[in-house]
Amino acid sequence: MYVAAKGGEWAIESAHRLLAHERRGDPGVPELSLAQISEQLTLAVDRVMNEGSLYDRELAAIAIRQARGDLIEAIFLVRAFRATLPRFGASEPVNTGAMDVRRRISATFKDIPGGQILGPTFDYTHRLLEPELGAQPPAEPARASAADGAMPRVTDVLLHEDLIERSPPAGPDAPVGDLTQVPLAFPADRDLRLQNLARGDEGFLLALGYSTQRGYGRTHPFAGEIRLGEVEVSLSAEEVGFPVPLGRITVTECQTFNQFRGTASEPPRFTRGYGLGFGHCERKAMAMALVDRALRARELGEEIKAPAQDEEFVLSHSDNIQSTGFVEHLKLPHYVDFQAELGLVRRMRAEFAAAVAGTTGAVPVSEAAE
Repeated sequence: MYVAAKGGEWAIESAHRLLAHERRGDPGVPELSLAQISEQLTLAVDRVMNEGSLYDRELAAIAIRQARGDLIEAIFLVRAFRATLPRFGASEPVNTGAMDVRRRISATFKDIPGGQILGPTFDYTHRLLEPELGAQPPAEPARASAADGAMPRVTDVLLHEDLIERSPPAGPDAPVGDLTQVPLAFPADRDLRLQNLARGDEGFLLALGYSTQRGYGRTHPFAGEIRLGEVEVSLSAEEVGFPVPLGRITVTECQTFNQFRGTASEPPRFTRGYGLGFGHCERKAMAMALVDRALRARELGEEIKAPAQDEEFVLSHSDNIQSTGFVEHLKLPHYVDFQAELGLVRRMRAEFAAAVAGTTGAVPVSEAAE
């Protein structure tokens, strides 16, 4: 017989102590410091900041250590902390055109104004394990240096011939949505879609982006430009009447070029997909740009027939915190629900057996045994 089991506070406290013990690991091994996480697991820190919606390397490192390296759990911790912070206002849009560039590549033109800068990348490595990394690292590792001066955008080359759509004019007084304050509603404007994608799970967006390249959305683009570098963040203060610099952050930006056949009123030209995220996050920014372009199908008058083009499907399922919560809630007690389902299945089986017996004239096994 199935009965509901009762747990207690003591069991939960014991689980917390066991978790702390497992998190620390072997006491004979030096404890991982926050500086080590921040400086040597930089891409993990960048992902937690991105999907946690909070640019703070130290807090992201704390969350990674607390979560034992589970990045989605770390993202959850950062999101929960961010929700407790006071809001002082909205910053000015960052000018990525004036980025202090550390990496900048284009797959559309070999010779671009300002040149290609490979920077730190896995693209040209052999993907072979390096056992020597287990030895003592060099005392003074080489660091990538930023390029001098602002670099013109690759899009400017195509804009000169009107071969690519222009960015919509900036409206300084136009309201900008905020998903952290107002629930998502459909249809969603592009500003909200981009916010959602920036916070979205990298793996989910990567799979959707890949699906568009394989024909489910017909958006196999060119990587127009990918940039990694530092940009200045400023806040307009009413007291002083001009933007006040707050500091500099590292971001990755991706713009993709997609062919567009045009309409009765619009000539053929390239359209854009856009991705932007905290830190070094090329894969995320590229996947974001792919999905952003797919979600513009309604705006561009294209037929919507692929999952990546369905904004309600994409935006409702891209958040890894919501999806994790809904999947992992299955671990919680469902004793009463299961008892109801169990009783229902038993009644249905009894009705099925009675129906079969009535049709064939056979005697149920239980009655035959009596």
